[in-house]
Amino acid sequence: MINSSNFVKKSKKAINDELRRNFVLASSDDTFKKLCNRLKLDEEILMKYTSKLMDSSSELKNCSKCKGLGYCKNTVKGHVYFPTVTKDFIEFSYKSCKYYKESTKKNNTTFFETSKMLMSASLSDLINEKERTIIIKYIKDFLTKKVKNEPVKGLYLSGSFGSGKSYILSALLNELSNKGFKCVNINYPLLLNKLKAAFNDYNYNEVLEEIMTSDILLIDDIGAENNSVWARDEVLGTILQYRMDCDLTTFFTSNFTIDQLENELSETNKGSDQIKARRIIERIKYLTIEEKLISKNKR
Repeated sequence: MINSSNFVKKSKKAINDELRRNFVLASSDDTFKKLCNRLKLDEEILMKYTSKLMDSSSELKNCSKCKGLGYCKNTVKGHVYFPTVTKDFIEFSYKSCKYYKESTKKNNTTFFETSKMLMSASLSDLINEKERTIIIKYIKDFLTKKVKNEPVKGLYLSGSFGSGKSYILSALLNELSNKGFKCVNINYPLLLNKLKAAFNDYNYNEVLEEIMTSDILLIDDIGAENNSVWARDEVLGTILQYRMDCDLTTFFTSNFTIDQLENELSETNKGSDQIKARRIIERIKYLTIEEKLISKNKR
């Protein structure tokens, strides 16, 4: 007759031996070992949680190489499966990472005809590629000076289609918004269409006022609009004159260099006007420094 008591003891021993083997095997991984050491518990307790601790260490490895929220490989985006000791028990929960916390800060940016992707653009997602080295350096210098209220010019960023110009400067605006600056981000061609449709509407002046007076302004995709005397002189000219007079930080993105943009602005449906185009360009040059971003299409 089988002694049930001995059978139970042998079964428990077999289970404990299996748990120990799995734990010893998992401990060959440095991240797993460091995680266990941090918990400061006896091996007898730790080995009961081997599987969950392996999951946690795997996610911690992902975090150690992560460049931003868009690169997160963990089960819950922006979080890591993390153990916490409660008496002699280990509880596991999802802890948010620094990138997730940054993304949930209040965005004080007003968007006009801006894509959803740009609304959530984050500096933490930027890849420091060779082509972007100068731009990344500018952003770091700009942020350092701006938060100290030191004088610093905006950026006119020209370059190839799909190179990431809009994303980079939208990410910078979102960062500035999180730091308390009132920012406005506009897709210029689409905004013009909206303003034209609402020309006799009271919202027209309110929108123009908000754009002109914001702490930070991004005029995205300038030069892609159907140029007209009204768009150039009444809208763009008015915005830039006010911002130049008040020395307000202004950014631009364009597929055209500043010199090329001058040619584009000089031609309207009413003919050519080099002088008025030059006035616009002089305001842009006063407000910004120009950099080019030539890169492969990111879209």
